[in-house]
Amino acid sequence: MKAVRFTAWKTFPSIEEVPRPVPGPGEVLLKIAGAGACHSDVAVFEQFDESMGEQLAPAYTLGHENSGWIEEVGPGVTGVNVGDAFLSYGPIGCQHCPACSRGQDTYCYNAATQPYLATGLGRDGGMAEYMTVPARNLVPLGDADPITAAPLSDAGLTPYHAIKLALPKLAGGGKSALVIGLGGLGQIAVQILAALTGADIYATDMKREAMAEAQKSGAIPIEGGEGQAERIREATGGQGVDAVFDFVGVTPTIKLAQQVVARRGRITVVGVAGGPTDWSFYTNPYEAELTNTYWGTIEELYEVVDLYRSGKITPQIKTYPMSQALDAYRDLHDGKLSGRAVVTPHA
Repeated sequence: MKAVRFTAWKTFPSIEEVPRPVPGPGEVLLKIAGAGACHSDVAVFEQFDESMGEQLAPAYTLGHENSGWIEEVGPGVTGVNVGDAFLSYGPIGCQHCPACSRGQDTYCYNAATQPYLATGLGRDGGMAEYMTVPARNLVPLGDADPITAAPLSDAGLTPYHAIKLALPKLAGGGKSALVIGLGGLGQIAVQILAALTGADIYATDMKREAMAEAQKSGAIPIEGGEGQAERIREATGGQGVDAVFDFVGVTPTIKLAQQVVARRGRITVVGVAGGPTDWSFYTNPYEAELTNTYWGTIEELYEVVDLYRSGKITPQIKTYPMSQALDAYRDLHDGKLSGRAVVTPHA
């Protein structure tokens, strides 16, 4: 079968022929419907090096946002049927620590001792015709379209987790939220905020077309450039934003969040660009929080699927056949996408 392989550090991936995997005990073989291309993948093959350790060391198949149909079940697997459609929860922890027990493998207590971080991040992922998945990591889609659903396993789950933790800041009337960065995650974040809260949703991005797309989902666009922070504060009556979600994570975007957050507000940095920032008692609004989140839980992915199946969130995607899978990563790298690139090996 064909697969998109990460073969060496600082090396662009390639499409190769590899054997079709065989599910082991407790696993299923998933016939891939869709595999989302994520900026994390670009970081893996473009920025990471040997310092990342053996967990992410090549070679393996990329793709941690995956959906598909069960093709085969391994020994000991019950309760699922061949042909049924599922999302795959990407993180795979030790399965027996407190974090894994609550379905939050991303915060596994024993992550440092595991052989890989997740499907597509150290373990063969879904940028292929088939992939093995622990049955425990399957989230049913029912009759919902699995191709459009593929990005939900990260681009839907990650903003959902961040927003759910911030909901106390958005409860009640007169509340406001700001989404910084309107790529695949930011666009879904706007939809999730509209579905879960009654807050005014402000959104900003350097791309006008991205802001126009967010406006269709209920956001109020705020132009960037000089005076941006002042425009946001003016829109909130001078009080600032109750919950800010930064899906970029560079120093200028974090500083913007710090300039516009309200007293007792919350800033969640979701983007993994790793930009540093300063904090001062005298400039931080009283009791305003600055935190970060990473991915989410299996339970939350079930909730994301419920929102998708009810029509409250719909990822904006561009599909690529397997023969053009590398173009998906090129377009992502070059900033040509406002939604999510999804590779469809069997379309």
